[in-house]
Amino acid sequence: MRDGNLICLGIEGTAHTFGIGIVSEDGNILADERETYKPPEGKGIVPYEAKKHHENVAAIVLEKALKDAGISTEEIDIISYSAGPGLPPPLLFTANFATKIARQFSKPLVKVHHGIAHIEIGRFLTGCKDPVVVYLSGGHNAILAFVNDSYKIFGETQDITVGNLFDRVARKFGLPMPGGPKIEELAAKGRNYFSLPYTVKGMDVSFTGIQTAVFRLIQKGIRKEDIAFSLQETCFAMLTEVAERALAHTEKNELLLVGGVASNKRLQEMMSKMCEERGAKFYVVPQSYSSDNGVMIAYTGLLAYKKGLANPFEDLVRPRWRIDEVKWFI
Repeated sequence: MRDGNLICLGIEGTAHTFGIGIVSEDGNILADERETYKPPEGKGIVPYEAKKHHENVAAIVLEKALKDAGISTEEIDIISYSAGPGLPPPLLFTANFATKIARQFSKPLVKVHHGIAHIEIGRFLTGCKDPVVVYLSGGHNAILAFVNDSYKIFGETQDITVGNLFDRVARKFGLPMPGGPKIEELAAKGRNYFSLPYTVKGMDVSFTGIQTAVFRLIQKGIRKEDIAFSLQETCFAMLTEVAERALAHTEKNELLLVGGVASNKRLQEMMSKMCEERGAKFYVVPQSYSSDNGVMIAYTGLLAYKKGLANPFEDLVRPRWRIDEVKWFI
């Protein structure tokens, strides 16, 4: 504890990133250290290789985070970690690493839902109160809003996520991961739009048809820039449509964009324009905290601890933990 404030150390390790953040009760971010596993060019994440990466960097990242914060492990009040959803091998390593620290220094251990953490760090850093949330990352696509005691899912992908789609297309182009920023760079130079399947089913979306169509365009030798441009325009129009429908349905007047894909400027432009036309306020998580990080786990762990939600289940991890299964508050 420092100056009467609880201090929480959060550990993120659901997929490619191993991160440790340290946050104090008064909202100060004391440390944010991360190391990211990069798969071989043209390849996706290999779960056991991601786990090995986390094993190799964990102690170094912890040491750096404590040094940045200027505190010792003994001064930490709470240890929190991302318990799911995610890839089982890196998840289990992260859980065991957090458990070891908590036991060694007799600290309470808090399990954090990765998706809730993305939302809460977004709410904290933007100052929005009760938004419709558009959560877009490599592993997750969901349109959510808080109702009664949890974040309810109003719409989601019926197959792959938009982040996953962008990664797959980028790999077809022979580009390094993560693919989203590379697709955005190409799209900015695109001029010709090629029609792609636009699949919106109520509040849900589907991207596999787009993937098939894009792969065909690649085989035909269409310019990468035009393919990326068409890909972004189609996918983001679909997502903007369902986000607008959620705003109308919930009658909320705030929209919050979170997750790794949130950093895409064209997506932000489309969502912002839609909100402007509806008279709603648009918020987007700062780019430095849109991707996976330990700060969001530390901050959310602190919230959970203070509300008595420290141990939602007995298992160390839940790889398929749905966000609407979490009893929460705002």
